[in-house]
Amino acid sequence: MSFASRKSYQQLGRRVNSVQDGERRARADSSARQLAVSHDDAYTYALRVAYLHYLLQPKTKRKQWVPAPKPPPRTHTSNIGDLVKEFVPGNSSSVKLPHSFRSPLEKRLERVIMGAERTPGFSDPAVKKTFAQAYTAFTEQAFRKNIDKERKVEPLVLIFYSAATKACSLGHEPGDDSWKLLVDRHLALFVRLLANILRDQGHERDKPELMSRLNTLEKKLLTNDQNLFIDTGQNSGNTIEVIVPLSYDVKDMPMVQAVARIFGLSHSDVQSHIDAQRQNWTEEAALKDLKAYQHRLNADMNGALRSQDFDVDEAYQEWKKAEAPFLSQMMMEILTAQPELARRSTTFSAPSDKPLPSSPTSAQAEDKAYSDLGRALSNPSRTSMYGIDNVLSLGSMSLEETSSIRTVDEANYTFIPPEPREFLKIIAKYALEFDAMHDGETEESSLFSKQSMDLLTELCVRWRIPQFTRLVVFLEVAARRFTDTLFTVIDLDNAFELVKIPPPEVKKPPHIYLYNETLATIDRSKWTLSDYAIYQQTLYTLNEALLRDLYDTLMHCYEPKPPSAGPAIHVLTNHIFNDPSFSQKEEDAEAFTRTLESGLREQAALVYRGFLDAEVPQSQQDWNFSHVVGLGKLVVKLCERIQKRYKRNPEVLGVNPLTVLVETMFPNFEDDAHELIKKIGQVAQSRGEELPLQDGFDLYKELVEIRGIHRSSLPSRPFTFDIEELLVDFVWRWIQNAETRAEEFVEEAIKQDQFQVRGNGPGHISLDSERHSHSIIDMFQLFHQTADQVFQLEWDNDVHHARFMTALSKIFANSIAKYCEIVDQRFVKEMDTPRPNEKEAAAAAQTTQGRFMQYAKEAWNTKEKIEPFQFYPESLVKLNNVEWAMQELDKLEKSMNVDACADILEKVDGPRRQVRRPAKYVFTIKIVEAEELKACDPNGTSDPYVVLVDEYQKRLHKTRIIMRSLNPRWDESVDVTVSGPLNIVATIWDYDTFGDHDFVGRTSLKLDPIHFSDYLPREFWLDLDTQGRILLRVSMEGERDDIQFYFGKAFRHLKRTERDMVRKITDKLTRHINSSLSYEALRNLLGRNLASQVNSFFKRSSTIPQITNEEIENALQSLFTYFNENFATMKETLTDATMVAVMTRLWKEVLMAIEALVVPPLSDKPSNQRPLNQRELDVVYKWLELLFEFFNARDEDGEVLGVPAEVLKSPKYHELATLNFFYFDSTENLIRTSERMAAATAQRQQAQLQGQMSSNRLSAPATLGTSLGGAHTGPAFASMGTIRRGKSIMMSRNLGTMRRAKEEKRKEAQADPSDDMILRILRMRPEAVGYLKERHRQKERMAAAAAAAMIVKQSVSQGWNSAGGGFGRGGIPRR
Repeated sequence: MSFASRKSYQQLGRRVNSVQDGERRARADSSARQLAVSHDDAYTYALRVAYLHYLLQPKTKRKQWVPAPKPPPRTHTSNIGDLVKEFVPGNSSSVKLPHSFRSPLEKRLERVIMGAERTPGFSDPAVKKTFAQAYTAFTEQAFRKNIDKERKVEPLVLIFYSAATKACSLGHEPGDDSWKLLVDRHLALFVRLLANILRDQGHERDKPELMSRLNTLEKKLLTNDQNLFIDTGQNSGNTIEVIVPLSYDVKDMPMVQAVARIFGLSHSDVQSHIDAQRQNWTEEAALKDLKAYQHRLNADMNGALRSQDFDVDEAYQEWKKAEAPFLSQMMMEILTAQPELARRSTTFSAPSDKPLPSSPTSAQAEDKAYSDLGRALSNPSRTSMYGIDNVLSLGSMSLEETSSIRTVDEANYTFIPPEPREFLKIIAKYALEFDAMHDGETEESSLFSKQSMDLLTELCVRWRIPQFTRLVVFLEVAARRFTDTLFTVIDLDNAFELVKIPPPEVKKPPHIYLYNETLATIDRSKWTLSDYAIYQQTLYTLNEALLRDLYDTLMHCYEPKPPSAGPAIHVLTNHIFNDPSFSQKEEDAEAFTRTLESGLREQAALVYRGFLDAEVPQSQQDWNFSHVVGLGKLVVKLCERIQKRYKRNPEVLGVNPLTVLVETMFPNFEDDAHELIKKIGQVAQSRGEELPLQDGFDLYKELVEIRGIHRSSLPSRPFTFDIEELLVDFVWRWIQNAETRAEEFVEEAIKQDQFQVRGNGPGHISLDSERHSHSIIDMFQLFHQTADQVFQLEWDNDVHHARFMTALSKIFANSIAKYCEIVDQRFVKEMDTPRPNEKEAAAAAQTTQGRFMQYAKEAWNTKEKIEPFQFYPESLVKLNNVEWAMQELDKLEKSMNVDACADILEKVDGPRRQVRRPAKYVFTIKIVEAEELKACDPNGTSDPYVVLVDEYQKRLHKTRIIMRSLNPRWDESVDVTVSGPLNIVATIWDYDTFGDHDFVGRTSLKLDPIHFSDYLPREFWLDLDTQGRILLRVSMEGERDDIQFYFGKAFRHLKRTERDMVRKITDKLTRHINSSLSYEALRNLLGRNLASQVNSFFKRSSTIPQITNEEIENALQSLFTYFNENFATMKETLTDATMVAVMTRLWKEVLMAIEALVVPPLSDKPSNQRPLNQRELDVVYKWLELLFEFFNARDEDGEVLGVPAEVLKSPKYHELATLNFFYFDSTENLIRTSERMAAATAQRQQAQLQGQMSSNRLSAPATLGTSLGGAHTGPAFASMGTIRRGKSIMMSRNLGTMRRAKEEKRKEAQADPSDDMILRILRMRPEAVGYLKERHRQKERMAAAAAAAMIVKQSVSQGWNSAGGGFGRGGIPRR
C-alpha cells in the first residue's frame, strides 16, 4: 500500500518519499541501511546503561550513633537526711506546703495504688507496692495532724524513703545492695508527684522556691538512674550521617536485575559481566560520551541527530537547543556522583593516534573550571539541587571543549550504541515479550511493567532518543506483535493509549526532549522523517490487520456467544481513521464493505438453514403451528440479540448486521411460514380436525412480531403474505365460542346470585359501590375479559378489528337483553308477591261478608295512616344492578372505541348499506294510555293493565297495573323484531287481588315494514271492542349489523328495564298519591269550612273565610309521611342514583295526578270533566309548590339532598306552571290564541322542511315532530299519523348520546310552544266542540303532507345519491 501524505504536511510527505528512496540518511545512515542488532549486543548495551544508572544514583546515607563518654556512676543515696536538709530546708515559709494539701496527696496516692494514675512511670508493680507502704504511714492520725499543722515537705520525704527502703529490701539476700538504687528512683517519682499536685492546684507561681527545690531533688535522685520520661538535658552522644559505599553487587542493582530478567540471564552471569567491564564502564566514560555527543551535536556530525533527519530546520534547531540544558544536567549528575572528576585536569583525553583539533580555550582554563566545580561539590554548605551553589555557573566549564574528543567521522561511544533507535526497538521487543509472559507483574491497562518502563526510559535518556521516537518505537513493536497474532486488539488499544496519553507527572522528569508530550500533542513537523514514515507505515499495516481481524470476528456475529467486534472497531475508529497521518481510498472502503456484507449474508443463510433443520420435521404429516412458532421464535430471538448487541452502533463500516440478517433470513422464513401454514390447514381439513385456537393466536403473535422487525428494517419491501387474512378464521371461531359461553354464563350467574348487598355484616353501612350483587359484576367481567382477549391480539387490520368488535357488541347486547329479561321477571314476581297484610285481606275476601268488610277497611284506611310498602332488599338490589350495568356498559363502549369502529365500517360498507335492505326490522311499541275504560269494580273504577301478544299467541309484554283509574297512563315500551308483517293484539284486563281478572277490552294492530318505510314514528288511537280506546306509539328501525346499533339496543334494554322496575316501585305508592291529590281530597279540604261559609252567609258577612296555608299543608301531611317512610326503607338498599331515579318517577306521577286534576287528556272529543274554580286551582298550585319543596329537599347548609331542581322543572312542570294563564280565559280568546300558535308552528315547520329538502340531509329534522304531532308529552289526536322522531336505538348507544337527546328534547319543548294545554282546556268547554274537530283534521293533513314529502325525498336520494346518500343501512340517518 503506497503512502499518502497529509495536506498540512505536503513538504514533509515529499521528504518522507525521498527517505524511502534512499536519498537521505538519518543518524549514522540508519534510514538507508538497517542494522541487524543481535541479542548479545542489545543485552550488553542495556546492561551498560543499567550499570551506569546504579553508579550515578544518589549515594545512600545512613545515621550512625557516636556515644558520649559516660560519667562515673554515683553510688546510691546513703544519708537521706543530709539530702533533704541540703535541698529542702524547712525554715522558710515560702517552702511550706499550701493549706489542705494532705487530702489531694492521699487521693493521688490512692490512684497510684489502684493503677489509675496516668502520669508515666507509676504503673510498675514495684512502684505501687512502695506507694502502698507509704500510704499506710501517711494515713496515721498523728501524722495527719502533724502535716496539717507544720505543712513541711521533709516529713513526707523521710517517711516515704523509709517506706520505700522497707518495701524494696524485701526478698533480697544480705549483702545485695542492688535494691538501693531502686529506692532512689521510687523516691524521685514521689517528689515528682508532689510537684505535679502543686502544679495542678496552681501553686507554681506563688511557691516558685518550693517547686525549684523539688525539681533539683528529683534530678539529684536520678543521677545514677536512667529517666525514661523526662529529658534531663544531658547529652549522652551524637548522631552523624555517613555515606554507604557501593557494593557493586547485582542484588543492589534493581535496573540491572530487570535487564537480567528480560534477557534471561542469571545474576551470577550478569555479575561476572559487570566485574569484567568495571574498569571500562565508569562515570568518566559516561562523561566522555556526553562531551563527544555534544561535540557531534554542535558540529552536525554523525553520532547525533542531524539537520537532514528533520523536515524543517526550525524543528532541528528547537531540538538542538533543548538538548543543551539536558546535557549540562546529565554532566552535573556525573560530577555529583564523582566529584574528583571535576578536580582532575585534562586527563580525560584518551590515547589516540590522531591529532586533536585546536581548542578556543586553553587547558589551564579547563583545569581551573573543573577545580572550581570540585571545590563547590566538596563544600558542605551547598544548597542547590545537585549540591552546587547557584552562583557557580557551568559556563566556566568548557562544555564545548573538543580537545579531549577524537576527530573522526564515526562515533565511538561507550554507553551509546551505533544505532540507538534499532537497539531501543529490539530491547523494547524483548521487554514486551517478557512482560507478556509475566503479565501478573504488569498493570491491567499498561503495556510494560514499571521495571521495564524505567529501563526503557533510562535507555532513551542515555542514548538521547526524543520522546516522539521513543513512542513510535513502542507502537511499532506493539504493531509487530499484533500482526504476528501475539497481541490482542485490547493490547493494541493499550499501546495506542500509551503513546497518546500523557505520562503521570513526576517531581524530576527524565532528560528527554518533550517528555511530557504525546504523539497526539507533538506537532508532526517536529518529528524526524524516519519516525513519521515508520509511523505512517505502521498505521497502514495495522489497518489491514484490523480489517482482517474484524472480518473474521463478524463472521461469527450470528452465533450464540460470538467474539466482540467492539475493540477492533474502537481501534480503527479512534486510532487509525482519525489519525491525520492515515488516509484510506474510497474504493478500498467500498470493496471491504461489499466483502463484509457478502460474508454476512452467507452466514445468515447458514444459520437459517440450521434453524429450519432443527425445528421443522421432515414429514408433512407431523407439521403443526408450534413448528412455525418455534422457527419464528428462533428468528426473532436472533434478531433481538443482534439488535441489542449493535444498538449503539448499528452499522459496522457501512454494514448493518441486523439489516443483512433480516434481508437474508426474513424472506426465506416468510415464504416457508406461508407454505407451512397452508399445508398444516390442508392436512387438518383432510383429517376433519380443527386446529387449536391458542395455537393460531400464538402463531399470529409470533408472525406479527416478525413483521414488525421486517417493517422497521425493510421499510421499502412488503411482507410476503397477509397474516390477518390467513388467520382471521381463528378469531371468528373464538368469537363463536365466546357467544356460547356468554349465553350459559348469564343464566348460571343469575342462578348463583342471592342479590344481596355486599357488606361487612350487620350494622355496616354499605357504600354505593357495594349495593349491586355478584351476577352483574361477573357478567361485565366476562365482557371486559372477552374484549381484552381481542385487544391483546393487537390485530393489525382495522376492518377486521371493527367487525370483531361488532360481533362482540352483539354478544354483549344479547347477554344484557337476556339478563334484563330474567331479572325483570323475578323482580315483577317479587313485587307482586302478596305481603302479610295482603295475604290476610285475600283470605278474608274468600267470602262475601269478608269482601264487604275489606271494602269498608279500605275506605277507612283512606282516613287513617297508610302503612308503607314492604320492599324486599333483593328486589331493590336488582334495580341497583341495572343502574350499575348502564355505567359499566358506558365504560365498555368507550374502551371498545365504538364510534371509530363504526366509522371504519361506514367507509368500507357505506355504499352497499345504502342499497341493501335489512333482513329484519325492530318495531318499538309504546303503550301510552287509555280512555273511558269500562268500570269492573264495585267502586266504579278498574285496575287496568295491558297484555300484548302476537298473532301466534306469544306474549310480548305486560304492563304494570294502574289502580282505580278509567283513564290509565302506562308509558311502557317493548321492542318487537320481525322479518315481515305481524299482527299484534292488545288486551286490557282488570286486576283483582282475589278471583279471576276481569276482561276490559281488546284491539289489534298490523305491523307492516312497508307501511313504515319512511322510518318515522306514528301514534294510533285504537278503539276497544267493548268501550274506550287505547293509544299506541309505534316506530320502526332496520335491524342493523352495526356496533352502535347493538350498544344502543343494550342501553335501551337496560333503560327500559330500569324504567319498568322504577314504575313497579312507584306503582306501589301511586295509589296514595292519586287519593291524596284527587277531587275527593280537594273537596274534603275545602268542605271543612262549609259551616263557616253558611254562617257567614246567614250573617250576611261580605267575606268568605279563607283556607290557611297550614291547612293546605296538613292535607298533604299523610302523603309526606308515607313518602318518608318508604324512602327510608329504600335508602337502606338503593344507591343514590337509583334513589333519585325513583323519586324522579314519583315526581312525574305527582305531576300527572295534578294534571289529571286540572285538565282532561288531549282528544278531539269533549270531556265531562268539570273545570276547577279559582279557590280550588289555588289550592292545587299550593300543593304543587309544597311537593316541589319536598322532592327538592335541602339540608341546613342549602345542599340538595333530594332531586335537583333542574330535573324537577321538567316540560310537564312548565306546562302546569303556564296553565294558570289560560285556565279562566274565555273560549273565544283561547281559540284565537290556539290558532295563532298553530299558524306560527306550521309556518316554522314548513320552513324547516323546505330547508331539509334543499340540503342533502336525508334524516328527519329534530323538530319535524312538532309540526306533525306537536311538542307535547301527552297523547295526540286519533290516527294523526307520523310524529316527531323520538328515542331511536342509535340515540341510546351510550350515556352521552342519551343525555344529549334528553337535553335536546327539553330545549325543544321550551323553545317551541304548543297549544296542547289550550286544546285540553277547550275539551271542558262544550262550545268548542267544532273547533276541536277542525284542529284534528288540520293536524292530520299536515302530518300526511310531511310524511309524503319525506318518502319522496328518501326515494329520490336513494336513486340519485346511492353512493353518498345520507341514510345508512336500513335507512337510519348516518352519524
